[in-house]
Amino acid sequence: MIIAVDGPAASGKGTIARALARHYGLPHLDTGLLYRAVASNVQRLELDAAVEADAVAACDFDDSLLDDPMLRSDAIGSLASVVSAHPLVRASLLQRQKRFAQQPGGAVLDGRDIGTVIAPNADAKLFVRATPNIRAKRRHAELRSHGSLISIDKVLADIRARDLRDSTRSNAPLVPANDAAFLDTSFLSIEASVQRAIDIVDSRITRD
Repeated sequence: MIIAVDGPAASGKGTIARALARHYGLPHLDTGLLYRAVASNVQRLELDAAVEADAVAACDFDDSLLDDPMLRSDAIGSLASVVSAHPLVRASLLQRQKRFAQQPGGAVLDGRDIGTVIAPNADAKLFVRATPNIRAKRRHAELRSHGSLISIDKVLADIRARDLRDSTRSNAPLVPANDAAFLDTSFLSIEASVQRAIDIVDSRITRD
């Protein structure tokens, strides 16, 4: 069983995907971490994220890098949005994601193009969303808990800029798959959001 969970930053898709993986006993991949790893390499090697050749040069990394807590920083997240817009970067990471999705027994993947590009034949597809203001509040609280002094206005501006980049890029833009179920978490608790996601997946499995 393959479950695809897509959505913008801070919508709750990662939390939901991890919960679905636990519930169904499946391995989970946060594909955004792959692009964050590339961004981290770009920064470490003092390359230019806006230059496609530089970003591609940073695509070779060991899986152990995915465990680096620094990948979760907002600065790396912003850089990841830049490198992920390069077609050659996406092509470089494509097979890595497809192999994970197609492993025996299935998997849960979350990102921005899982249901449209990585696993278009997924058994269940969710598109998780929330209002920009709600997402900014969530991300701001997360960053503050890690000691950041960033203002909520800056977080909101970053989220809007990232949404624009992700949804308007020419290669694998952030768009819902035609057969994805929408899950708006704006005014739902984590528990309610997870339960709604489980209900959606169960309904898709039963229907098919």
